Amino acid sequence: MISKINKSNYGYLFVAPFFIGFGIFGLIPILYTFYLSFTKWDGFTDPVYVGLANYSRLLHDTYFYQTIGNTLIIWVMSIVPQLIIALVLAIILNERFIRGKHFFRAVYYFPHIITPITLGVMFSLMFDWQTGSVNKVLMDLGIVSEPVNWFSSPWWSRTIVSGVICWQYFGFNLIVFIAGLQSISDEVYEAAKMDGANKWKSTLYITLPMLRPVFLFTFITSVIGGLQLFDAPLMLGDGPNNTTRTMVMYLYQTAFKNFDYSYGATVAYGIFVVVMILTAITAKASKLNE
Repeated sequence: MISKINKSNYGYLFVAPFFIGFGIFGLIPILYTFYLSFTKWDGFTDPVYVGLANYSRLLHDTYFYQTIGNTLIIWVMSIVPQLIIALVLAIILNERFIRGKHFFRAVYYFPHIITPITLGVMFSLMFDWQTGSVNKVLMDLGIVSEPVNWFSSPWWSRTIVSGVICWQYFGFNLIVFIAGLQSISDEVYEAAKMDGANKWKSTLYITLPMLRPVFLFTFITSVIGGLQLFDAPLMLGDGPNNTTRTMVMYLYQTAFKNFDYSYGATVAYGIFVVVMILTAITAKASKLNE
């Protein structure tokens, strides 16, 4: 006899706090920001409706396009070494003969729990032109004869910002890769070993293909997070000719420094569109290779 399913409405009471909180602190601000994007508002006077003027301005805003390019360059420079380092270390730490693997996993994950502001300040002090420890070490080793002004070079500035992001997030991807590796059955490797496959071939033809869903997850999350870079680049500065100014930094400077909240809201929705487009391209590209 099939028991009757209890369709009591009490369950709605348990999920209501989430939806109430999301509605107040999430949905309403999103809708209000969308409303502000059609107005002219400096935060002090009443908003004045201007229609699509802000969006027209955004489409012709060369600074916004520059920030898109800066964000993409920094993201690529950080995600490539980040995934390579995380994957290599995950494969090594997944081996049974490695001792202290839990200690190393904790150590590598530690930078992820440090705030980006702290990392930005730390790296800005390390690479300071006059008092930075990096210049002092290089001069003591005889590699350079005088201090290097790292942040006066566009590519060195981007490299430092990318290094901060790579160092912060490779530990998170390391844990994700280890979880993916542990989900692969040992029987698959044993069968490959019986067929004469060595460690390199097992990694190339078994491990990497079976980690494809994990690669997709880490790549999509890195696209979403990488295009919203703000904290670390803000602490390290804009770089020469604004070469390290990201999209969210442009949003912050427009809204909270120039007090142009309406155009800042428009920039926010422009960032949303860019993130959605690149995320959709990433997901579509992953399906084409299936």
